[in-house]
Amino acid sequence: MTRKILVPIDVSETELTQKVITWVEAQSRIDDAEIHFLTVVPVLPYYMSLGQGMVDLPDIHQLKNRAEKKLTEIATQFSLPEDRKFTHCVEGAPRDTILEMAKTLPADLVIISSHRPDITTYLLGSNAAAVVRHAECPVLVIR
Repeated sequence: MTRKILVPIDVSETELTQKVITWVEAQSRIDDAEIHFLTVVPVLPYYMSLGQGMVDLPDIHQLKNRAEKKLTEIATQFSLPEDRKFTHCVEGAPRDTILEMAKTLPADLVIISSHRPDITTYLLGSNAAAVVRHAECPVLVIR
C-alpha cells in the first residue's frame, strides 16, 4: 500500500521547514509513501483579514511563480526518491486549501509545523489548529 502524506510548507518560514524534515523522511519510509508538498499563496481578501488592507502587492501570478520556485528548492532538502516527491502551489486561504488538498489526494497523513504558542494562539498556530480540528485523516504537528 502506498500512503500519501501531505506536507504544507510556508515558504517564508525556513525554521519551521527544518523542523519537519526528519519526520517527513521517517514517515516516507513506511509503505514507500508519496510526499505531497503544498504551499498556499494567500489571496488578497486573506491579506485584508490579517489587517494588511491596502498595501501594494505583487501580481498573484508573480507571487505564485516565486512560491513554486521556492517550494521546489525546499523539496530538494528532503532525502526522498524523486518519483515519490510532488509539489503543489495553490492560491487561497491556507487552512481551507490544506484541508481541501488533504481530502482531494486523499491524504493518509498530514505533517504540519507550528510555531511555539504565544498568548494569541494559546496552543497551536491558527492554521495548524484548524487542520487538526477539521482534517479527515491523522495530523502530525511538529514544533
